[in-house]
Amino acid sequence: MRKFLKWLGYGGLALVALALIVALWIWFVSWRAIGSTDAPVAERLARPSAMQLADAPRQARVLGCVSCHGAGLRGHLMFDAPGVATIWAPNLTRVAARATDQQLAQAIRQGVGHDGRPLWVMPSGLLSRLEDGEVSALIAWIRSLPRGGAETPRVRVGPLGRLGIALGQFEPAPASLEHFRTVRAFDGGRAYAAGRRIAERVCADCHGPDLRGGHPGPDETAPDLAIAGAYDAAQFRTLMRTGRPPNGRDLGLMRRIAVQDLSGLSDDEIAALHAYLSERAQRAPQ
Repeated sequence: MRKFLKWLGYGGLALVALALIVALWIWFVSWRAIGSTDAPVAERLARPSAMQLADAPRQARVLGCVSCHGAGLRGHLMFDAPGVATIWAPNLTRVAARATDQQLAQAIRQGVGHDGRPLWVMPSGLLSRLEDGEVSALIAWIRSLPRGGAETPRVRVGPLGRLGIALGQFEPAPASLEHFRTVRAFDGGRAYAAGRRIAERVCADCHGPDLRGGHPGPDETAPDLAIAGAYDAAQFRTLMRTGRPPNGRDLGLMRRIAVQDLSGLSDDEIAALHAYLSERAQRAPQ
């Protein structure tokens, strides 16, 4: 009996040691992801056209800049789950006061903050599709906003969030860039190029760079956009403006994004997007 208890004690110590090793591994991997600094490549900053400058506020809405960063881009709490993480979209009026245009462009298209740290919940994969002049126009618009509001807190990650990072379930923005560089949506040809361009900018963050579906949140699933082929033009326009399908079902995240962001699309843009997605539904390999 004494010998059994002795070995039982050894087994308990081994389990404690193993748990400690696993905890240290989780902490180290997540610390490296959260606290590491990246060396972004230089961005090409082109002079924006007058049309791009005039359209920048609308583009900021359609791309989700306003809904993420809040009114006046003064910061907004994006995600807050006990034990997982608390993530604020930063106050860009204050960030712009200390960042160069180059650093702002790197944050937008590469997901690297002005301090070299990776950004989280930043759709840089999508924004990497923007033209040089469009990025410059967005930066000019950000700088035109009055500075105000408080500094937003840094990202805080709990034990469950650290475990998710260690297991590769949560990734910082720079980690998604290669996927967006190598995976593209179906190319329907010149006639559907405008719609494809819109889909890759406003749909791909949730539905994946190939539009075959994705997981935009822990409890959210976005379907393959072949489903859009079942909508007629009027139904699709209603979906983009209100987030409501023909049966009236509440689509949750889609409803919120449609009302806040996608309703900023023009009728012509929605028509081009619908034409492209309908063509994709018929021709893209399944």
